[in-house]
Amino acid sequence: MEEGKLTVRAVERALDILLCFTGASEMTLTEISAGAGLHKSTVHRLLASLEGKGFVMRVENTDKYRLGYRLWELSANLSKEGDPGIILLPEMERLRDLLGETISLYVQDGLARVRIQAVQSNHAIRRVAPVGARMPLYVGASSKVLVAFAEPALQERLLASPDWPVGLDKAAFLQQLGETRRAGYATSVEEREPGAAAVSTPILDRGGRLVAALAVSGPANRLTLDEMLKQAPAIMEAARRMGTMLR
Repeated sequence: MEEGKLTVRAVERALDILLCFTGASEMTLTEISAGAGLHKSTVHRLLASLEGKGFVMRVENTDKYRLGYRLWELSANLSKEGDPGIILLPEMERLRDLLGETISLYVQDGLARVRIQAVQSNHAIRRVAPVGARMPLYVGASSKVLVAFAEPALQERLLASPDWPVGLDKAAFLQQLGETRRAGYATSVEEREPGAAAVSTPILDRGGRLVAALAVSGPANRLTLDEMLKQAPAIMEAARRMGTMLR
């Protein structure tokens, strides 16, 4: 039993190392050690195993590592059927052309949201939205949407999470969720990062189930609250159309 526990722990640590690369394409041993919260000797040993299997590789003429080609092989076999990030891309591009701002698609994963698709604004000054970015569920327009339209159990887990920020008022957050449900969309201005604003609405499938949050984001000096309120009907209509495209 003890050997089994050690084996599972080694797997978890190896996965933690791979997850460090969600925030950077190349990392040193020291950076990986800090990101994974593991001793350098442990990281070095696990990196050697991951490198041997092709999951990581050394960057030539540097002391850095990057993800290996084996992950590309695995991703090539991801099922595209029913993938909202692919199915909804043309509609996202259409919305970007209509509004001129960056369009993103988020899904809930545990107590976080993940950007699974993005269409960048054509403006010279814009918010670059990297696909795969992971953000907490307690802040931001899309987070409010994903929590407000989810099952009540998610709200309970989020509010009880030890990671809930000390200075964030839970009562005010719950009030925002209620307002989001009533309005059908949520806005945020510089909540998650300075100078950024976003408006988001839920995408519900034909069965009325929450699939994702559709968001429009941009610089706060261009995407003002008044501008977001004007855009909200078009965004909600786009989300409605998208929902009819999903099973």
